[in-house]
Amino acid sequence: MSEQRHPDIEVYIKNRPLDAILDWLGERCSDVRTLRSAGGTHALEIRIDDCIVPVMIHEKAAGKAWISVWFRSDRTPWPQDLDCAMEIAQALETQVRCIASGWSEGDDPDEWWRVEHGEAEKIQWQTQ
Repeated sequence: MSEQRHPDIEVYIKNRPLDAILDWLGERCSDVRTLRSAGGTHALEIRIDDCIVPVMIHEKAAGKAWISVWFRSDRTPWPQDLDCAMEIAQALETQVRCIASGWSEGDDPDEWWRVEHGEAEKIQWQTQ
């Protein structure tokens, strides 16, 4: 895996309610604003480390157990998806998954990191 900064960060959080994720964002960020919320899709804007970052949250993104959180910027404190997944898994005491690479041409789209209890393991996961 390249050590290059990912252009955005997306993680999938297992079995945690939206409120728990929003509470974590509120603790981690200096400001969290909801721009739109319809059904299970929520558009937010956060201020984290003095950067404004757009965030999309999709409930039931991969089956009923998973919520997707997509930080739509490379201006986050996490260089790669795995760094963010490790932090969230610890903070929310749950399993978090993220793509194993930054979606480069030729990468296996089903290769993911499964992060839980401070451990990261590569797995095959078809999200569709």
